[in-house]
Amino acid sequence: MTYKKKLPPLLAALVLFGGCVWWVWSSLSGSFASLTASQQKSAIQSALAGVPGKPGEIALWLARLKEQKSGFDLLYVPLGAGEAQSGSAELAEFYGARRESPLFRRGFESAEYEEIFDAGRFEVGGSPRQLLFAPVYDAERYVSGVALFSFDVASGAKYQHLLTLFAVGGFCLFAALLCIGRLSRDSFLSFSVLGLVLIALVFIVYPLYAAVRLTFMPDGRFDLRVWRGVLSSKSSLEALFGSLKLGVCTATLSTLVGFLFAFVLTRTHVRGRKFLGAMATLPVISPPFSLTLSIILLFGNNGLISKALGWTNASIYGLGGLTVVQTMGMFPIAFLTLSGVLEAIDSTLEDVALDLSATRWTTFRTVTLPLSAPGILSAWLLVFTNSLADFANPLILAGSLKVLSVEAYLEVTGMNRLGEGAALSLLLLLPTLTAFLAQRFWVARTSFVTVTGKPSGRLREITSPGCKRALTAGVWAISFFLIALYGTIVAGCFVKNWGIDYTFSLDNIAEALSRAKDAFADTMTLASCATPIAGLLAMLAAVILVRRKFHGKRLLEALLMTPFALPGTLIGISYILAFNKHPLLLVGTGAIIVVNYVVRELPVGIEGGVASLRQIDPSIEEAAQDLGANSAVVFKTVVLPLLRPAFLSSLSYTFVRAMTAVSAIIFLISARWNHLTVLILNFSENLRFGYASVLSTVLIVVVLAAFGLMRVIVRKNENLEKNLV
Repeated sequence: MTYKKKLPPLLAALVLFGGCVWWVWSSLSGSFASLTASQQKSAIQSALAGVPGKPGEIALWLARLKEQKSGFDLLYVPLGAGEAQSGSAELAEFYGARRESPLFRRGFESAEYEEIFDAGRFEVGGSPRQLLFAPVYDAERYVSGVALFSFDVASGAKYQHLLTLFAVGGFCLFAALLCIGRLSRDSFLSFSVLGLVLIALVFIVYPLYAAVRLTFMPDGRFDLRVWRGVLSSKSSLEALFGSLKLGVCTATLSTLVGFLFAFVLTRTHVRGRKFLGAMATLPVISPPFSLTLSIILLFGNNGLISKALGWTNASIYGLGGLTVVQTMGMFPIAFLTLSGVLEAIDSTLEDVALDLSATRWTTFRTVTLPLSAPGILSAWLLVFTNSLADFANPLILAGSLKVLSVEAYLEVTGMNRLGEGAALSLLLLLPTLTAFLAQRFWVARTSFVTVTGKPSGRLREITSPGCKRALTAGVWAISFFLIALYGTIVAGCFVKNWGIDYTFSLDNIAEALSRAKDAFADTMTLASCATPIAGLLAMLAAVILVRRKFHGKRLLEALLMTPFALPGTLIGISYILAFNKHPLLLVGTGAIIVVNYVVRELPVGIEGGVASLRQIDPSIEEAAQDLGANSAVVFKTVVLPLLRPAFLSSLSYTFVRAMTAVSAIIFLISARWNHLTVLILNFSENLRFGYASVLSTVLIVVVLAAFGLMRVIVRKNENLEKNLV
C-alpha cells in the first residue's frame, strides 16, 4: 500500500481524534469555569451576609474576613460620601489607579443596579486575580455600597495549563504512534527510537535544562548574579582547584597501581592469580565510603594504629588521606581497563625485539609500554572523572580540603540555595565532561593496531626473576592492605566502642539491624525495580545503535551516554528542580530514585551491549528476518539470548550500583523512601562507627553475593584465553 493511499485515512483519523480531544478539553474547561463561578458567587453571598450596619465597624469586618483566608480580598466602597476601605494594600493601590477607568465605572453601575459584574482577570500585587463587583445592601435591602472582590485564580490557571498540556501532549502522542504504525516499515524500530528519545529528553535533557535555567534565571528573569557570586567567591575557586588537585593525584596513583596489578596478572606467572584478581576488583563493588570508614578506624584521631604508635599530631583528614582512600577505591577502574589492553597486545612484536638482542627492560620501554599508552591514558581519564564526581569520601575525610561536590551539597542542604548548588555542580561538569570527551573521542580514535592477521595465541613474559619478585611483592602488599581495611570494617561490628572500649560485643549488630531494617527493605525494593528496566533498556538501545540506521543516531547515542559524565550531585540537584511540580511531580516518591538508577547506569549497559553485538555476525538476525520474524521477535528470540552475558552483566552492575549509590540519592530520599548508604553515611558523620561497620558489612555481603551469582551464570570463554609463555 503506497503512502498516497495511506495518507487520507491517516488524516481522517487525526481529524477525528483531534475533534474528540477538543470536545473533551472544552467540556472540562467549561465545567471547571462554571464550578468556579458558582463557588465565587457563594463566597460573595456568604461574605456580604455579615456586612455591619454601622460605618465604623466596616474595618473590623474586613479584617475578620482577611483572617478567615477564604481565597479572596475585598474592597468596600460606600455610595455617596466616604472613603474606600480594604484589608489588602495591593487591592487598594490597584483600585486607586483604575477607579476612573470605563471598566470600573461600568462595574459600579452594574452593582448599583443590583447585578454582579465580572471585570475579568488582572495582575494585582504580582499574582493573577479575578475581579467582581457586587452590591452591598443595608438593613432595608437598599444598595448602600459596592464590594470589589479579588479572587485568587492561580490554582485555576494551573489547572487550565495542565489540562491544555495533557490535551496537546495526548494528541501529539497519538499522532506519532499512528504515523509510526501506519507509515513506518519497521514499527518496532520506530517505537523503540521514539521511546528512547522521550527518555533522553524527559530524564536527561530536561533536568539539566532546569539546573542551567535556575543559575541564569533565579527569579524568572535573566540575571548573572548567581554565576557572578560563584565565580567571584574565593571558597568556590578553592573548591575547584581542590577537586582538580585531588583528581590528578588520585588518577595518577590509581593508574600506577592498576597497571601494576594488570601487568602482574596478565604478563607474569604469579601464584594466587584468582585471589589477586578478586582483590583487584573488590573495591569497585563495595560501598563507596567503606574504605573511608576503615581508614578512620585505623588511622583516625582514635584509630587503632595511630593511637598505638602515638601519632597524635598526624591527621588522616585532608588531601593525603583522601588520595589514599580514592586510590584504593578506584584503581580497579584502571586495572579493568589495562588488563584488556595488555592481553590484546600481540606478543610477536615483543618476540621480535627480544630476538634482536633487546633487553627485557628495553622491550618493555619501547614496545609494551607505548602499545599500552592509549589504555593508560584512558584509565587515567576515567579515574580522574570518577574522582571529581566522588562525594561520599570527601564529605567524611576531606577535612580542610574543599571540593566542589561537597560544597554543592552544603549549598543545597545547609543553606537552601539551590541556584548556587546547581552552579557549583555545573562548574564541576566542565572538567569531568572534558575528560570524558577526551577519553571517548580522542583516545578511542587513536590507532595502535598490532593485530593485522591471525593473532598470536600466547603472551610473552618479559620480566626478569628479580623484577617479577619485586612486582609480585608490591601486588601482595597492596592486597594485604586491602584485606586489613576490609577486615577492620568486619572487626568494628564486634567492638563495643571503637577507639575507646574494644570489648567484644554483639550490641552493635542487633541495634544497627533494628534501625536499618526499613532502609534495607527500601534499598532492596528500589534496586530490584531498577535492575530489569535498566538491563532491557540498555540492550534495546545497544541493538538500535549498532544494527539500525536512522537520522539522529549519533545525537541519541550522545544523549544516552551523557549521564556517565555527569557528577552525581548535579543529577540529584537537577532532578529536585525538574520533578518537584506537576505534571511530573516525582520528588518524595520511590519512582524518582528508580529513574535515577536507570538513567545513571544506562551508559555502562549500553557500552557492554555494543561491545558484544560487534562480535555477533548480523547474518544470524538476517536469517531470522528472512524466515518471517519481525524486529520484536528477532530481538526477543535471537539477539537477547546471544547478548546473555552482557545482559546479565548489565543487570548485576545496575543492582550493585543501586545498592551502593549515594551522591545523587542523598538529594532524592524522603521520609517514605530511605537508602542504606545514606544511613551509613549519617552514622559515620555522628561517630557511630559500630553501626556503620555493621551496615557496611551487610551491604558488602549482599553485593558480593550478586556478583558471585553473575560469575557463576556467566563464565569466561576458555577458548578465547591466551597462554602465557
